[in-house]
Amino acid sequence: MAQYDFLVVGSGLFGAVFAHEAAARGKRVLVVEKRPHTGGNIYCQEVHGIPVHQYGAHIFHTSNKQVWDYVGALCPFNRYTNSPVASYRGKCYSLPFNMNTFYQLWGTATPAEAQAKLDEQRARVHLDGEPRNLEEQALRLVGPDIYEALIRGYTEKQWGRPCRELPAFIINRLPLRMIYDNNYFNDAYQGIPIGGYNRLIEPLLDGIEVRLETDYLAHKAALDALADKVVYTGTTDAYFDYVHGALEYRSLRFAHETLDVPNAQGVAVVNYTDSSPAYTRVIEHKHFEITNADLLAAPKTVLTREYPASWSPGLEPYYPVNNAENQALLQKYLALQAQETRVIFGGRLAEYKYYDMDKVIASALAAVEKEFGA
Repeated sequence: MAQYDFLVVGSGLFGAVFAHEAAARGKRVLVVEKRPHTGGNIYCQEVHGIPVHQYGAHIFHTSNKQVWDYVGALCPFNRYTNSPVASYRGKCYSLPFNMNTFYQLWGTATPAEAQAKLDEQRARVHLDGEPRNLEEQALRLVGPDIYEALIRGYTEKQWGRPCRELPAFIINRLPLRMIYDNNYFNDAYQGIPIGGYNRLIEPLLDGIEVRLETDYLAHKAALDALADKVVYTGTTDAYFDYVHGALEYRSLRFAHETLDVPNAQGVAVVNYTDSSPAYTRVIEHKHFEITNADLLAAPKTVLTREYPASWSPGLEPYYPVNNAENQALLQKYLALQAQETRVIFGGRLAEYKYYDMDKVIASALAAVEKEFGA
């Protein structure tokens, strides 16, 4: 008889939710994690009392009330609303594209004026046939001003190639709001766990055995022998030893800096949409949860600059490159997954999907229901 019912590989949201639900049903669960901490990419480290998102900004948002109630029962959330700012050639613009943005770009004060300007911008674009790349798609949607100021430089840094070489479907649509509203997300529920995301992961894994700094693939046979079933949340190509070749990813590098000022940029997220500097955005973590009064009383702040990078072994694979070649390769790996009857594959890496956090949780809960019933 195996020592555990489930071996869960990875302690990010998918693995932690599945482990939590399996343990709640009386199952014996072991979680193994390659990193020295739990939580995957939502892990936070406290610096001068500030929960610092170590692997990039994570803002929880959802319109799925079941998921919102699920996380709310585990820990309290604040009412943080994501209202990022774009910096282009030393000037700041509101995101997402809304009446504030249009006023800052063109001085248009009413929806009718903004719509007329957008129509004029689109009329300046002369392209035949279907858009062949991201640049053509963006120009048709918003015209040259918004494309040059707020899309091109950021996108080319993010993906490491010119917009003319990126597929058009990356931006099938761009939300344009004819209202003065800087709330980035349209979802009904939004916030961040008070005290950071560790407050969410800790109750999920409470009472469950977790082995940190354990490389599953390096000890696969021995670890597999411990459990009846495996829940795998790592990269699918690595699981199958790259038998069909490697899937392509984009990665990120983070540069954290502590400053002796209470408030450096006045907002949590600033996107840098010029081609230079090399980073795409700067995060000021205290704005995720500290009120203005507390903010001004705290003498230090922490900034994180995010630098996009080409992925190579040893770097974290953040963004799947969803072009035709990678999708064809993925289908081969999904066929192999279907043959693994004692392995449950889930999460952004195993499924090669860019998942928002609420979608990861919903996917994990669906996997739980499939495994155990309602």
